[in-house]
Amino acid sequence: MMVGLFFFIRASTKDRTETLELTLAESPETLQKALQTYFEQRAYRVTEVDSQTQQVTFTGFVRPSPFLAVFLSLMAAIGFGCLALVLAILFPDYAKGFAGLLLVAPGAGLFYWRRAGREEQVLMSVTPQEESTQTAEGTHSNSAIKIVAHRDELIALRQALPR
Repeated sequence: MMVGLFFFIRASTKDRTETLELTLAESPETLQKALQTYFEQRAYRVTEVDSQTQQVTFTGFVRPSPFLAVFLSLMAAIGFGCLALVLAILFPDYAKGFAGLLLVAPGAGLFYWRRAGREEQVLMSVTPQEESTQTAEGTHSNSAIKIVAHRDELIALRQALPR
């Protein structure tokens, strides 16, 4: 149980970068402006523009979650409390000393807080597609977007994009 708790706490700061590739029925210029506005509203700033690969790099600071820091500390307290109880049953002469293991529990939240707050990068490229879409309003050019970012950022972006 303690091994699982240790790996759960350690995994809370793991890098979860993924790639999202979509094709949308909008012009590349319109889509690029909309995505740049979206990322700037989410506290990212443009740090690099590569015109050869048509890639824009955004950088922003991702703050750690206070809820998750408290949750991890609580989970560690429960885990260390259970361990202290087991050790107290096995070694009754030292039972009061094992309660001191609970003092280590806030270290889980502190570990998360120090490691989770970091600079994140979003790599975005928008390229025109050769095919176009025919609708009642007329012909629309398609654009392919490729975004490399943290998994949570991509989930939020998917919800914000038109369907």
